[in-house]
Parts: sequence; C-alpha cells; structure tokens
Amino acid sequence: MGNKILLAVDNSNNALKAVKYVTKTAKPDSVVTMLSILPDPIAACELDGPSLAPIFKANVKTFCTIEDAKKAAVEGFMEEAKKALVKAGFVSKNIAVRVRKKKVGIARDILKEAENGKYDTLVIGRRGITGIKQFVFGSVSNKIVQLARKIAVIVVD
Repeated sequence: MGNKILLAVDNSNNALKAVKYVTKTAKPDSVVTMLSILPDPIAACELDGPSLAPIFKANVKTFCTIEDAKKAAVEGFMEEAKKALVKAGFVSKNIAVRVRKKKVGIARDILKEAENGKYDTLVIGRRGITGIKQFVFGSVSNKIVQLARKIAVIVVD
C-alpha cells in the first residue's frame, strides 16, 4: 500500500472495516487522510414557497435537525477512527480528517480529492447492498472502481 492514503468513510460498519484494514496493512509512517462527503441538505432546508408540499413545509425543521445529527455522527466517527489509527502506531500529525459537502457526486468528489491530493491508494468500504438494488442504484464503491484512473483502489468487505 502506498505512503499517501485516502480513506473514504462515512459512519457505517463497512467504513469501520476499511479503517481496521488500514491499521493492519499500511505502514505506520503513512500519511492518511480520512474523507467523508456529506449530501448537501442546506438547499432543501432553505426552500420555501407555495409549490412545496405541505408535509415538507411542516417537517423541514425536523429534516434539517436530522441532517445536522448525521454530520455530527460522521465527525464523531472520524475522531474515533483517528484514535484507532494512532493506537495502531500511526503518527497523529500524519492523519488528516476532512468532512465536506457534496459538490458533484460522492464518488466523483472522492476521486477528485484523490487526484488533487496525489494519493497513492484509495481505501473504501463496500456498501452492503445486493441483487436488484446493486443493479439499479449501484454504490459509491462500485462507481469509484469504475471511474478510478491512476490510483490503486482497495474496496474492503
């Protein structure tokens, strides 16, 4: 595994598996950036007007509160993941944590970060969907494997 690793995570069990994989297989002197791309619900939270469904208008505050809680959960996960890396011998100053909003699409945003940051390896957990859902919706990890160029991609299951 390369010395500059992009670890794309959310707060799922498969993301935790990806973190554990890095702790077991990467060199402790590696530079690791943990990245989480969040959907941008702010636009939905700021919507208003007569064309909005009454149910959405009545529940927009609840929706936005849930989205804030999701962001906090991801940030908490990232801090725990960083502690796990440090405990495994990684140097704290070599571990970066980045949480940002989606710009184009989660997979494409991850790949853009990988390209711009000149990472050697991209590690991501596999999404736990099967059968028809996989066929119809795909997954972030699947899209990354299909679109990745000039970077090693490790999908942890």
